[in-house]
Amino acid sequence: MRGTGVLTTMAACLALVAAAQPAAADAWSDEVLAQHNTARARCGARPLTWNVALYASTLEHAQSCQFRHSTAAGKYGENLFVSTAPTASIRKAVAAWMDEASKYDYGNPTFSGETGHFTQLVWKSTTQVTAAIAACPAGTILPIPTTYVVARYTPPGNYLGQFPQNVGRPVT
Repeated sequence: MRGTGVLTTMAACLALVAAAQPAAADAWSDEVLAQHNTARARCGARPLTWNVALYASTLEHAQSCQFRHSTAAGKYGENLFVSTAPTASIRKAVAAWMDEASKYDYGNPTFSGETGHFTQLVWKSTTQVTAAIAACPAGTILPIPTTYVVARYTPPGNYLGQFPQNVGRPVT
């Protein structure tokens, strides 16, 4: 009988420890966070966490296969990426957005259509991301099949007057 009490106490302790651990994330959210956080670290920005609440609408937007920004109304920032490569991934999307860093003018830190994906990706005040990917048939985005990636960020970035403190220079 005495051993049963010890086992019950140990089981209760293990249950408390297990409950304190974060729920296991899926491979997609892990990859999205890994790619974003690696890129952000290069620019001195803190890691992001996954925004579960935005995922369903982000997936719906990606699956609509319409290459246009949604109407965020200031609720989130949004980056879009399309590729004709069937192997396109969040890794390729983040790399394309980071490539815009070479065009960013640190001497005049402000918004530019040529660098807006990059600045949103590394925006230091942003704390969360969600992303979705969809295979789009020929004739939707382009005349040939495409892979479409949509990423959303909260709080959003790219606010005029806030670029100097939110966009760090990438370290190579």
